Amino acid sequence: MEYMKEPASFSQGNILCCHCGTAIPPNPANMCVACLRTRVDITEGIPKQVVVQFCKQCGRYLQPPGTWVQCALESRELLSLCLKKIKASLSKVRLIEAGFVWTEPHSKRLKVKLTVQKEVMNGAILQQVFVIEYIVHSQMCDDCHRVEAKDFWKAVVQVRQKTVHKKTFYYLEQLILKHKLHQNTLRIKEIHDGLDFYYASKQHAQKMVDFLQCTVPCRSKSSQRLISHDIHSNTYNYKSTFSVEIVPICKDNVVCLSPKLAQSLGNMSQICVCIRVTSTIHIIDPNTLQIAEIDGSTYWRHPFNSLFQPKQLEEFIVMDISSVRDKKQSAGAGMKSSKHTLAEAWVQKTSELNTDQMYFCHTHLGHLLNPGDLVLGFDLANCNLNDEFANKMNSQRVPDVVLIKKSYDRTKRQRRRNWKLKELERDKEGMDSDDERQYQDFLEDLEEDEAIRKNVNIFKNPVIPVESDTDEEGIPRISLAEMLEDLQISQDATGGEGADMLTE
Repeated sequence: MEYMKEPASFSQGNILCCHCGTAIPPNPANMCVACLRTRVDITEGIPKQVVVQFCKQCGRYLQPPGTWVQCALESRELLSLCLKKIKASLSKVRLIEAGFVWTEPHSKRLKVKLTVQKEVMNGAILQQVFVIEYIVHSQMCDDCHRVEAKDFWKAVVQVRQKTVHKKTFYYLEQLILKHKLHQNTLRIKEIHDGLDFYYASKQHAQKMVDFLQCTVPCRSKSSQRLISHDIHSNTYNYKSTFSVEIVPICKDNVVCLSPKLAQSLGNMSQICVCIRVTSTIHIIDPNTLQIAEIDGSTYWRHPFNSLFQPKQLEEFIVMDISSVRDKKQSAGAGMKSSKHTLAEAWVQKTSELNTDQMYFCHTHLGHLLNPGDLVLGFDLANCNLNDEFANKMNSQRVPDVVLIKKSYDRTKRQRRRNWKLKELERDKEGMDSDDERQYQDFLEDLEEDEAIRKNVNIFKNPVIPVESDTDEEGIPRISLAEMLEDLQISQDATGGEGADMLTE
């Protein structure tokens, strides 16, 4: 009889734990995992609570020693910042894994779950999982301290315009809001001749100056004043001032060009009307419809002034008007406007209806005016012009009346205006009672001029109901398609503190 021989099999034997007597596989410590953890804590020396500084104003966390970084909740950047707070304590263990434990966003607590390993008795490797709680303390950063101080600034941009009307400033305000250039300002102060923008850094002020030079015709100069310096480290502390002067010409101004400038623009008449001020001055000759653009550098080489103030506008009634076709142009004439119609008109002042005094003039408003319409204009025949170039002109070349724009019922326009504009938050000092009338003039200009309107954010006014875009009386209006919805956040998604959660 033969016996089958099976190969010998070896199995690992168990030993008894030296403390509790439980059978376990052999290990260098001769102890079970439970006993090993009760007698050895590899997380000893690692803090279980850590304080993190957070700035509520700008939403940044402090990364020692003095750097503030922007981090989102449960982001990789925030996890790296939390681990750097305990970097010295983790030098004695091996970090295996780290991740966030969810906490309520408003609890001011951050919890990080860590998995670490460490070699303990006789070479045994012990792995342990634990949670570190980070307490978020509010602390204002240095930049926000300077913003809240109000009076601390490193640079100021002083924008000035030596004119009575503020149409250009109202237009500039909307451009700043649209491009969000007011976000870096510490303070905006309004004074009689313009605005002051205060900044915490010279770079932000220089950015504002560059923006102004691209949007309005102006010139600028800068200066700086030494505040303090350190002779040991060779560091200097300056306060910079940028002075920006905008050309003193506004929309609807009647100007008198110098003979040299009028000739260079295509032999146009010296008496012109400013129809728009954007990055250049847009003027039109009411006698020929010839248009031209004057940039800032050209204006400062050949400066000219407005002949009248807006308060000197007079109301006329159109007695008769007829279009002028195929008027012969002079040699070297420039481009003509295709949006206007040249016309000859007989007008009479509404204050002189009981007389027979009538005025003859050429106008660029032939596409808008009809007999019986009211129109605003300037009377040059019965005024004393105090202008260097106008006084030297031949009296036969000076028109009796210059018509500016058609007159509508302002009360009806305000009542039907179903849109609004946003305004800059600024400190107002020494405001005139005439500012409201000037602001209404600017709103009417937006309704009448589409070229200006496309650069402005216009918002729907929910208070006034939306009406049809067509108007029987021909009053210019802004269409609903050009308006934006104004976002109003009136309540938090979770409600106020202690309130019920919004479910609808």
